[in-house]
Amino acid sequence: MRKITTLAGYIFLATLFSCQDNLLETTPYGQVTSQQYWRNGDDVVAATNAIYAPLLNEDGFAHTEYTFDNCSDDMNRAGDHADETALEMFTFDASNSHILATWSTKYEVISRANAVLINAPKVTMDETLRNRSMGEAYFLRGFVYWRLSLIYGEVPILLEEDALNQTYNKPKSTLAQVRAQAEADFQKAATLLPVAYEATEAGRATQGAAYGFLAKLYVYQENWAKAIEASTKVTSNAAYKLATEFNQNFELVTENNSETLFSLQYETGWTTDNSPAYYHTPQTFGGWGFHEPIQDLVNEFEEGDPRKAYSIFSPGDKVERGSLGETEFTADMTRVTGFAFRKYSQFTSTGDMDQSLNAPFLRSADVYLLAAEAKIRSGQNGDAELNAVRKRAGVKEITGATMKDIMHERRVELAGENERHQDLMRWDKAGLIDITAHYKIARGPYKPSRNFVKPKHYYFPLPQREVDLSNGVLIQNSNY
Repeated sequence: MRKITTLAGYIFLATLFSCQDNLLETTPYGQVTSQQYWRNGDDVVAATNAIYAPLLNEDGFAHTEYTFDNCSDDMNRAGDHADETALEMFTFDASNSHILATWSTKYEVISRANAVLINAPKVTMDETLRNRSMGEAYFLRGFVYWRLSLIYGEVPILLEEDALNQTYNKPKSTLAQVRAQAEADFQKAATLLPVAYEATEAGRATQGAAYGFLAKLYVYQENWAKAIEASTKVTSNAAYKLATEFNQNFELVTENNSETLFSLQYETGWTTDNSPAYYHTPQTFGGWGFHEPIQDLVNEFEEGDPRKAYSIFSPGDKVERGSLGETEFTADMTRVTGFAFRKYSQFTSTGDMDQSLNAPFLRSADVYLLAAEAKIRSGQNGDAELNAVRKRAGVKEITGATMKDIMHERRVELAGENERHQDLMRWDKAGLIDITAHYKIARGPYKPSRNFVKPKHYYFPLPQREVDLSNGVLIQNSNY
């Protein structure tokens, strides 16, 4: 089972978990009886596998999540969809199709996780496997509540009792409450999940993934002591050591390495939706060529930093394409900017674009940089963690690192990994930058001056369809 969404998971998906159009139409999965399902440990594992499946949906993570980072100063949308233009230019409203699509998919994950948490304790099965399955359910539910908190801020919290009582039309919880739920889920997951898996189970959530997201959550909350404590669970554990080479995180043969704390697992012929590889790879190479880096990001890399070539296709680069041999990358292979994200492009032996490449959503390098930031912002020295990342890249180490160094390092290390816009917003809230002024700067012809309105644009609006269906229960976010 190299990729988590196995045949058993798909059978379960087809028979028990039908696709939901919106939150208010959710099936009461907690009501499914043991006669219909939930008979043994195999059922629980299949149900747990099925929680992962919506993450692979192009409207959940594979594409839509990346459209939110088009807002950043790193890339141009390079797509031809009006709703993506509106997101990038901060002219979107509550009817935006991506804002609706990702809401539906994320609540589908929550619904499936709740079903496992309700029913797994009742099944006669191996206790270790039960704990692992419940740990995965807690982790995935926490992960989705974390993402919901970043995208929308205040959202309804649906838990096991809501599934049992069929109480789905609930008002929003506060941002603090949503993040507290994510925190609680990650904490429970950390006590139940293993440190690592055998290669045949690669891709499942681990204890390190739970601690890594806890570290990120605490940094957003500016709880430096807890951020450092959680990050140390990753940085001090050899099971989560940095990959020897940066590019190993974006190569098929090394993609599930020790540094990969949590990634979306794709496999050509198994996953049914288009993967991030399809959306990022240039059309010349078989993809759609969206999310193109701009010159401003390319210029951010220090001279001699090998991460530039591993992260971005630049004119003149030589691209190995299996039996097709070597192709020179040229600017006219892109839709707009002349650059493309190399991180998401791999090729089959016959030279076709390979959709089996995974998409990382948390790497140990991210946690190292979060730890360094937590230390610097709490008056400590963060050189060790920052330089672990820089040393791996082969660039000069820094003495007496500052937040300016952290901002640079996160931008180049995590380029294109859906972190930049969120980083800029949290640094603005902390008074470290002025995001309105930052986004007012025109960064060449492919990133014009844009009008970021505070506090309106800190969060996206709730999908208007969900607000309307709630009959007054769900209140739209402020300023929309």
